[in-house]
Amino acid sequence: MSSLSLAVRDSATMLRRNLLHARRYPSLTLNLLLTPVMLLLLFVYVFGDVMSAGIEGGGADRSAYIAYLVPGILLMTIGGTVVGTAVSVSNDMTEGVIARFRTMAIHRGSVLIGHVAGSVLQAVMSVALVGAVAVAIGFRSTHATVLEWLAAFGLLVLFALALTWIAVGMGLISPNAEAASNNALPMILLPLLSSAFVPVDAMPGWFQPVARYQPFTPAIETLRGLLLGSEIGYNGWLAVAWCLGLAVLGYLWAASRFQRDPK
Repeated sequence: MSSLSLAVRDSATMLRRNLLHARRYPSLTLNLLLTPVMLLLLFVYVFGDVMSAGIEGGGADRSAYIAYLVPGILLMTIGGTVVGTAVSVSNDMTEGVIARFRTMAIHRGSVLIGHVAGSVLQAVMSVALVGAVAVAIGFRSTHATVLEWLAAFGLLVLFALALTWIAVGMGLISPNAEAASNNALPMILLPLLSSAFVPVDAMPGWFQPVARYQPFTPAIETLRGLLLGSEIGYNGWLAVAWCLGLAVLGYLWAASRFQRDPK
């Protein structure tokens, strides 16, 4: 059997292991998933009338704010889901599972690939669930073509892949699960400082560059453009550049850390 075949086989085994682990211990996934759902419902039904005053010159109704809000919530869902990856990787490192795998005749990188593939699949499923809730409360995408839907799906997967590699690196450097969860906290906080809830132009002037050029805002604006027909501009290229840059950085960081001796 070739080395590529062995890598694929071992990575598939590790993927199955991580999915089974997530199924047996669903509390973390549910907690991370409930957060974006609760934020969606909170901002629509509690703050919606007030927040919509800043959309479309102050004349937007609740349905328009739902359309504005959902792309940001979908990306926030990905950010929250991959926090579980950091915790899972940290648990494997601190509980000696990785040390056991190092002694076995398996492809060395399959452990990390299994975590990444499993996390991306969970992120996609989480996005689908949150999207279903959004549709149930009134979200509609009447402007998007099939090609734009595919592009939106591709962006979500690429964003999930990028954040997952960063989360794996965070898990590898964390001494325990609590530290891993804290280290991954920016993935939950950054969407709150983006254009997810209000336009960047409505923010204080000194804060606008921070909100405009961080990873989440270009991805959110690109997703809005694909699903709602708004102007994308340079946000599309910026979003792809952020995703590719974070994915490469996270991969190199995680691979370098994983080559070291286990904790």
